[in-house]
Amino acid sequence: MKLSNPKIWPYAIGASIIAVFGACVATVFVANTLPVEKSDTYMMGYHEADAKANEILQAKILFERHYKVEYITKEFGTQKAILSYKVSDKDANPIDNANIKVVVTRPNNHKHDQELNNPKVQNGIYTFEPITLPQEGRWDIMAKVSVGEFNRFYNIKTDTRGMQAVEY
Repeated sequence: MKLSNPKIWPYAIGASIIAVFGACVATVFVANTLPVEKSDTYMMGYHEADAKANEILQAKILFERHYKVEYITKEFGTQKAILSYKVSDKDANPIDNANIKVVVTRPNNHKHDQELNNPKVQNGIYTFEPITLPQEGRWDIMAKVSVGEFNRFYNIKTDTRGMQAVEY
């Protein structure tokens, strides 16, 4: 059968439509098998964070007028990682009455989330119990620090393979 034969074109068009439809079905099937995680940069869903964006930024500004938070963890690895923060006022006086809630998570995956509460406090340094991380690689350490009426989110990106910790 030659391509110039008028009987072949309806079959070619039909086969093309079936192939495109099959590709669409395959795309939907593959997309449904991949995990999709919601963003939680501020320990809340992105819709809520977007709605409260101005309030979150204003709270950070007010907090930083009175207090300073530092991530002082010396080493972050998969075995017995110990997280530490230092909270002080603007005159470098230690603050021992802050409330710190920490969530350690993988970027875009909540399978290995670990929530840390009740740190030991000594001279403004808040130290959490050691944690074991199930795999090496990048981790997000999200903290909410509250002192009285002031609060601030302090989010860190770090890596167990020795990369620097960076606030985001």
